[in-house]
Amino acid sequence: MISEPPEIQESEAPAKAKDRRTQERVNEAPVESYPPDEPHRARRRWWPWVLAVVLILVGAYFLARHNSGEKGGAAQTKDGKGDGGAGAGAGGRPVPVLAATAVTKDVGVYLTGLGTVAPLNTVTVKSRVDGQLLRINFQEGQIVRAGDVLALLDPRPFQVQLMQAEGQKAKDEAALQNAKVDLQRYQILVAQDSIAKQQLDTQAATVAQIAATIQSDQAQVESAKLNLTYSRVTAPTGGRVGLRQVDVGNIVHANDTTGIVVITQLQPINVLFTIPADHLPQVLPQVHSGHVLAVDAFDRDLKNKLATGQVLAVDNQIDPTTGTVRIKALFPNENEALFPNQFVNARLLIDTLRGAVTVPASAIQRSPQSTFVYLIKPDQTVETRNVEVQLTEGDETTIRSGLAAGDRVVIDGADKLRPGSKVEVTQPGAADRGQGQGQGQKQGGGKSRKAQS
Repeated sequence: MISEPPEIQESEAPAKAKDRRTQERVNEAPVESYPPDEPHRARRRWWPWVLAVVLILVGAYFLARHNSGEKGGAAQTKDGKGDGGAGAGAGGRPVPVLAATAVTKDVGVYLTGLGTVAPLNTVTVKSRVDGQLLRINFQEGQIVRAGDVLALLDPRPFQVQLMQAEGQKAKDEAALQNAKVDLQRYQILVAQDSIAKQQLDTQAATVAQIAATIQSDQAQVESAKLNLTYSRVTAPTGGRVGLRQVDVGNIVHANDTTGIVVITQLQPINVLFTIPADHLPQVLPQVHSGHVLAVDAFDRDLKNKLATGQVLAVDNQIDPTTGTVRIKALFPNENEALFPNQFVNARLLIDTLRGAVTVPASAIQRSPQSTFVYLIKPDQTVETRNVEVQLTEGDETTIRSGLAAGDRVVIDGADKLRPGSKVEVTQPGAADRGQGQGQGQKQGGGKSRKAQS
């Protein structure tokens, strides 16, 4: 490494020492002695004001939001459409409800059981002789009467048999006539003692034998006539015919299992239904006394009444598997509302409550302690009234005690009521109409805003 000359190093040493002392003085000098940066000082002066303005604006925004929310809540409470509507109604504003008046009426006591429609008669129409099917005289599904000709077989074989039987009978009648004449001659000859008595007796037996043969011939004639009649197949009973089982041109036999058609009698018709065996003491005494028990047949939903009939018979045993007993009822079925094998709900009238106080079933309220209703007092306030329910049939409930005829009870809107609440009785459907109008206005307003936009 090449070193600098000593003369140069000695000349630079005082200069470095001077620079070092100057730097130390600069470091030891106070900061305030140096003037601060002017732009930096300006920024320090205005940023607190900016922050204050921002905070003021934010506070004003939230204050405006809060005031608008309070105004909206007040307006909503005023209109009775907000959440505070129920509370206001309970305290001051009347609560809209639907009401009904308790009335006295005769109420029937029914037993309901699932039943099946069974035809009074079901007949499979068959041919009673063998022959070819020439004609069908009915339309499938047609109503026929007893004695109507349903089908016609070829009658010619039976006509031939009838002619043969009648010919044989005529032949035997002629022989009988001849035997009777000979018998008269033998009687004269025996009186003259010209022939033996044995010949007379033999001739008398011959006459009796030929007479018996004629009786047999007559039976053959009647049999041929009957077969000729059977060639016309008639309806043994009235009712509705089903689908035919054989077509024209086929040979039918008396031993066919299917037959030609099936007739089902619809008027009158039976309904077989079951009731619990525990209710037999309520039914049997009335049946044994000859009292006619009415039965109504309803559809599966137990809403539409189909027909009305009466009890025909009670079965003689209880089904041990279900604990029920079968009852047969007879229905005129004039309008053919009942159809064979149809499932129906049979309602058996076993008693009638005379002058019972009834209210709609929706008026009954239940609590763990009691059953009660909301009774509307003359001052349009409500109170809870404990009642004893006797019977509920459909939409009506019979009250044993607790209400009198003319009392008004709440049937809708009871969930918003408390004892002492003031109510306003509205007509059914008013609330729905109001909601519909409000929704229509909202939809109309929305459409107008869309049009404006």
